[in-house]
Amino acid sequence: MTSTSFTEETDPYCLATVDAAALLFDAPWQRYAVIGDSLSAGTGDKSVGYGNQGWSDRFAHILRQVRPDLAYLNTAVIGATTMDTLDHQIDEIRDFAPDLLHIPCGANDLLRRSPDFGKIAQGMRKMYDLATETGAQLTTFTLGRSYVVPVFPDWTERVLTLNDLTRALAAEYDVVVVDMWDHPVNSRENLLSADRIHFSTSGQAVMASEMARSLAATLARRTP
Repeated sequence: MTSTSFTEETDPYCLATVDAAALLFDAPWQRYAVIGDSLSAGTGDKSVGYGNQGWSDRFAHILRQVRPDLAYLNTAVIGATTMDTLDHQIDEIRDFAPDLLHIPCGANDLLRRSPDFGKIAQGMRKMYDLATETGAQLTTFTLGRSYVVPVFPDWTERVLTLNDLTRALAAEYDVVVVDMWDHPVNSRENLLSADRIHFSTSGQAVMASEMARSLAATLARRTP
């Protein structure tokens, strides 16, 4: 079976909503927020056989099966850098007072002629500090290997460096990382949208399922 023959119901990496909710049956979160860029927003073209939703809206729907009164806020803006997120989104999130908060992994910080990873690390650490102050459980992604910007010949090295930074900060701040770098979905021929950057909704569905799996594993580790 090729990737083009999958549907949301047959995709081996997708969880049905009821199954994802069952994994999170004891999830305590009642206020879910998402900040950042287009990755956080769940931007992507419609895939045949999959619902037309980004991962973040999908995951909110999953959580609402467990917490019907879930409050959900997504302030993500396409093209936002880490500093844009700090300047224009953090205050609204503070007011919202989330108990589950997804933060970006700095994809747009790489879109420079010569990224300064020292400054990128400083900005991301400041974001982690402010996000931690909310008291929320934090989540983030690593960038998948299918995300390529050909104009930069060192793009793969940039992504690997950023992903390593994300993993290191996440370990320090107890952030749940959904690691998409080498996920099998990256090999699918129909994964990317027409812009060749964003996951189409087939990939978005997988990301939502991986978020459910990762948070369920976190909850299981905390169970006495």
